[in-house]
Amino acid sequence: MNFGAVLIWLSIILSIISSTFALWYHWGGDPELKRLSKNTGMGCAVTTTLSTFLLAYHFLTNHYQYVYVYNHASMELPWYYRLSGIWAGQEGTILFWAWIILLTLVILERTKPYALSDILEVAQPLTMMIISFFLILLAFTNPFDTFGFVPSDGIGLNPLLRNPWMIFHPPVLFVGYATFTIPYAFAMGYLITGNADWTKVSKPWSRVSWLFLTLGIGIGGFWAYEVLGWGAWYWSWDPVETSSLVPWVTATAFLHCQSVYQRTREYELLTPALAITTFVLVIFATFVVRSGIWTSVHAFTRTPVGPLFVIFLAALIIFGIVLLWQRSKMLAGRSE
Repeated sequence: MNFGAVLIWLSIILSIISSTFALWYHWGGDPELKRLSKNTGMGCAVTTTLSTFLLAYHFLTNHYQYVYVYNHASMELPWYYRLSGIWAGQEGTILFWAWIILLTLVILERTKPYALSDILEVAQPLTMMIISFFLILLAFTNPFDTFGFVPSDGIGLNPLLRNPWMIFHPPVLFVGYATFTIPYAFAMGYLITGNADWTKVSKPWSRVSWLFLTLGIGIGGFWAYEVLGWGAWYWSWDPVETSSLVPWVTATAFLHCQSVYQRTREYELLTPALAITTFVLVIFATFVVRSGIWTSVHAFTRTPVGPLFVIFLAALIIFGIVLLWQRSKMLAGRSE
């Protein structure tokens, strides 16, 4: 039995059930649904964690019957390069990203910001829905797909990826991307509930996200300079590079705006708008890598998940615009 594939499908099913129960409870359902949502969410965290560690085990132990391991590892590579094969391709990257978001959600639930319980009722199911999206992608690009035979060796990493920076750059950048889910979810929660204290939770998470984005982009620049040269420059305005820089710019603006907002309650619309914009740009950066539309040394070839990212992006943009418009009407009515 392919235990890894079973774990992936269990994660997908549990995330969908958890999201459904959470939304049902939010819309006035039985309080028992909240407990069921939490339990199934924790089950999803367990199965996703097991999937991530199992994939790492397959890389470290040279299990080349798995297509993903075969494509990104080989006997000649030392263990740390084999381990970095987890984020060398699309399937492992998506699994790793979903796992990081799940960890942030578990940490958030353990900190229990009771003063913001109304926002949590919105932020938790929204975060779980985002996790569900990433896990559903794995139904199309499962890292545990197998051959009908066992190859004696794998292809190994692309020569450009056989660099110490490969161990740090992708996961650091992905942690920066994933942790911004919490500021986004709390911004949306504020737009729905009107609780003005939402930045008490979003601010530390946005700082963590900004720090990892800064480190990830900086490490990527050093790596590019060392391997590619680019005419003695650290930056070449490569499409994927640029798509990671833009959300860093809006995240920086968001950090400043929420600090002002906490002190003076200014920028009541601009602050959540910047959080939403940053998260949308993070998803867009992911789409750039996976669409196959842009030519880049970072990009994958065209994949089946590209159109799914377009649908997800459209939903985020429409949902965000609608909530911002409704909140602006409320603020206008309050000022009259």
